[in-house]
Amino acid sequence: MSKSILVIGLGRFGVYLTKKFFELGDEVMAVDIDEEKIQEIMPYVVGAKIANCRNPETLRSIGVGDFDLCFVCIGTNFQSSLEITCLLKELGAKKVISKANNEFHAKFLERNGADKVVYPEKYSAGKLAIKYSSDKVIDYIELTSDIAIYEIPVPCSWSGKTIEAIGVRKKYNINILAIKKSGNQDIKVTPGPEYTFGENELAIVLGEKEDVDRVISIKK
Repeated sequence: MSKSILVIGLGRFGVYLTKKFFELGDEVMAVDIDEEKIQEIMPYVVGAKIANCRNPETLRSIGVGDFDLCFVCIGTNFQSSLEITCLLKELGAKKVISKANNEFHAKFLERNGADKVVYPEKYSAGKLAIKYSSDKVIDYIELTSDIAIYEIPVPCSWSGKTIEAIGVRKKYNINILAIKKSGNQDIKVTPGPEYTFGENELAIVLGEKEDVDRVISIKK
C-alpha cells in the first residue's frame, strides 16, 4: 500500500527523497519557497505548493495530519528547521522526520518534536568509509553501531562446500541472508545449511564488524 508523504524543502536531499518515493509508488506533496524548484519536481509529485512553512496557516491549509510521513529537509536554515518541525507536531502530524547537519542541530530538533532525526551526509560518509576501507566490502547497511548487513565475496576456500560443513554460523557468528553470483542479479534468498557454495559468488551477511572481518580476511 502506498504512503502519503509531505516533503518540505527541495534541496538536494529533498529532491532525491521525493524522486525515490515516486519510484516506490508513494504519493508525495512537495513544498518549497522557490518556484523554480517546485516546477522541476512536478513530474514526481501528486501536489506541490510554493510557500513558507514557517507560517502556521500554510501548514494548516496543507492538512499535515493527513500525511503518513512528514519530512523536514531544510538543513541550511537552523531556525526554520526547528520552527517547522515544532509546528508540524503542534498541528497533528503523525510522524515527523527532520534532517540535521550535526549533533547540536539534532538535539534541538528532537526537543522540538522530531520523531526521527537523520544525518544524510554522516550516513553516506560512514557507509563510504567502511566500503572503501576494505577492498572486499561491496556494500554495507548499518543497523546498529555494532551490527550491519554486508555484501562480501565468498572465500574461495568455501567453494564446493556446504554452509553446514563450513559451520558459518557457529564458527564465524554470522548469518547468510542471501547468495548471488558476481555480476549476476540472480539471488538465492536465505540459503539452507545444505547449500553448496560455488565459484565467484557474493554473500549478503548479517553480523558484527569484527566477525565479518574474520570472513573477509580468509586467505584464498
